[in-house]
Amino acid sequence: MAMRAAPTRPSVPRRQARRPRVVRPKIAPEPVRDLSDERRWRMAGGPEDRATYACACGKQFEAPVSTSVTCPACGGGQAW
Repeated sequence: MAMRAAPTRPSVPRRQARRPRVVRPKIAPEPVRDLSDERRWRMAGGPEDRATYACACGKQFEAPVSTSVTCPACGGGQAW
């Protein structure tokens, strides 16, 4: 006996459910920042951690920034 193939149903296009349309807000492009000053500062070596101090003895001198700076002429402490 020969087997018969099962009858096939005619292809009927399926109805697709409509998805709600998602509205996404437009993202504004980030503004271009002018970094020329920052680049120039970095190329020059960055900030200098030195300050100019004036002592009561009349001497002006440059020293590293610190909370305990003493005058090289008289040894007096400088207020920061």
